[in-house]
Amino acid sequence: MAEHKEEQSVMEKLSEKLHGDSSSSSSDSDDEKKGSSSSSSAAAMKAKIYRLFGRERPVHSVLGGGKPADLVLWRNKKISGGVLAGATAIWLLFEVMEYHLLTLVCHCLILSLAVLFLWSNASTFINKSPPNIPEVKIPEDLTVNIALSLRYEINRGFATLREIGHGRELKKFLIVIAGLWILSVLGSSCNFLTLFYIVFVTLYTVPVLYEKYEDKVDAFGEKAEIEMKKYYALFEEKCLSKIPKGPLKDKKH
Repeated sequence: MAEHKEEQSVMEKLSEKLHGDSSSSSSDSDDEKKGSSSSSSAAAMKAKIYRLFGRERPVHSVLGGGKPADLVLWRNKKISGGVLAGATAIWLLFEVMEYHLLTLVCHCLILSLAVLFLWSNASTFINKSPPNIPEVKIPEDLTVNIALSLRYEINRGFATLREIGHGRELKKFLIVIAGLWILSVLGSSCNFLTLFYIVFVTLYTVPVLYEKYEDKVDAFGEKAEIEMKKYYALFEEKCLSKIPKGPLKDKKH
């Protein structure tokens, strides 16, 4: 009888242990399902977030990363502020003080060469080492990369203008016409240097402000895009649909 009781107690312990393991495994599977569902819902929420111009990467990556992106996004405020101050000083020098570029370059070269020449000759009399003038060379790889990038952008611009000339891209046609008209208005009100300075300051300040207020700007951009699509659809229905379109394909000779 004692042995029978011991066997029953052992069987009860085993059954309790099995039930505990099954309940723990079921709870673990439930937790995994909840975790996977929460991660999938989080991914879905991220996918639903509107980003300006369909951007999927951070602003730093969109700008190319590296030191240029750090400079534009003001990662080092001293260096970025120094660049902006230098550009402002150049604009004030040429635009406000009416200094000419050729005159400035010649005066800077005269001053630099005179100081270096006198220092090199006087170093033997004052027992000091002559100035260490570094050898400046333009790297070939950098020049080739810049030329290739410029060539690619120019060819893409020519291709866009060709498509517009064939009457295929009505939306691009309107955008290009509006952009050229805005440039003509700006060009009539200010000279090229002032226009270049305005563009430089805009490109140098807008990205960092956008990165700082990214969520607010994207929300406003989403609303603005919806309204623009409504107005464009209305304009296309009443006006653009009545304009005859050009051939869709080039004629084969």
